[in-house]
Amino acid sequence: MNAFNFDRRQWLGAGIAYGLPLAFAGLKPFPGRASQSPSEVIRIASIGTGGQGGSNMGHQLKNIIAVCDVDRKRLALASDRVQKSSGKAPISVGDYRRILDNKDIDAVIISTPDHWHARIAVDACEAGKHVYCEKPLTLTVKEGRAIVNAARKHKRIVQTGSQQRSGKNFDIACALTRGGALGKITTVEVGIPDVNFAGPPVADSPSPAELDYDLWLGPAPKRPYNSKRVHYNFRFFWDYSGGQMTNFGAHHLDIAQWGLGMDNSGPELITGTVTYHPQNWYEVPMSSRVEYVYAPGTKIVLAQGDKLIQGGTKFIGEKGWIFVNRGVLKASEKSILGDVPKDALKADASADHHKNWLDCIKSGKLPVADAEIGHRSATVCHLGNIASRLKRPIKWDPLKESIPEDKEAQAMLSRPYRGPWKNPE
Repeated sequence: MNAFNFDRRQWLGAGIAYGLPLAFAGLKPFPGRASQSPSEVIRIASIGTGGQGGSNMGHQLKNIIAVCDVDRKRLALASDRVQKSSGKAPISVGDYRRILDNKDIDAVIISTPDHWHARIAVDACEAGKHVYCEKPLTLTVKEGRAIVNAARKHKRIVQTGSQQRSGKNFDIACALTRGGALGKITTVEVGIPDVNFAGPPVADSPSPAELDYDLWLGPAPKRPYNSKRVHYNFRFFWDYSGGQMTNFGAHHLDIAQWGLGMDNSGPELITGTVTYHPQNWYEVPMSSRVEYVYAPGTKIVLAQGDKLIQGGTKFIGEKGWIFVNRGVLKASEKSILGDVPKDALKADASADHHKNWLDCIKSGKLPVADAEIGHRSATVCHLGNIASRLKRPIKWDPLKESIPEDKEAQAMLSRPYRGPWKNPE
């Protein structure tokens, strides 16, 4: 069938009301300060300033009053950037705990490697800080429930950095899918990219003087320093992340969950097959194919390194299909994209993920990628990795969040922390 392309710019004129009215009980709107404009009220610290951390900083420069990084070179660059923007030098520290001790800081952006997300996020909630945490929200399933519990207990706003949740083309695709435009959904295809590890590997070496390597490791196992395991490449080693499954899968599986209306649930059966790098340059899969079966019988098929499945998310139903990715919205027939159920749309009309976080801090509403959503989407990624690593199907109970029939798989829902760090479960 012919595909009809709808670029997201065609939808920018549509008035879309924000659709998450639920607020935390007892959480009052963020108090303003008479001497400051609303944009200056929420004072933010950026924890982790390289790579995606730098990008996140760019959205909040006018609000950032503190920066934190275990790499002193990155810390200095971040500090200079804030000073040039605001005319004032920010607080600059290497240990995130000094950030949480500071009562003048209202919120934190966490852009560290994945193995640090949960510990910092839970500590931040306990310290009374609101949280923006990069995706994937966690390294393990049980960490995710700990973050959600901390957010609810301390009445903090936690936004997961799944920016596609604020993209209009994704919102439209998911609203149409949930609204029945495709009829019954039979399959969702999810494509993620190949591994972009900068090989070949190198020998272990002393850590550079500017890096507090022990603090970079934090709760991860103690290992010799290797330049191909830190910074961007952390994604490709199990101690710190889950490969492209948790890198891009956290984006596109998140959209699959959204379109299926499964934000508070998950699959029931997961099977996976993978291949690994022949010279073991890295630990995570080089290619993969994972199938998830949901209660209504709907199947999600995720593929990495499979040219038959396009990168992004494709909903396939009785009446046709919808494909969505960044800047792309396609359907098998033009009529499928014709009538968008406005009451089903969820994204903020501004299509600004960071602004949505700030707005929700002020209003007390749940953000578009709330901690529960981030946790559930990360869980789908983790389950795919567990089934693939064990080379056998696993049965997941999305209500109890357990794998009751497989003790080995159940144990993989968590990982021990290296002392003195304590697991936030």
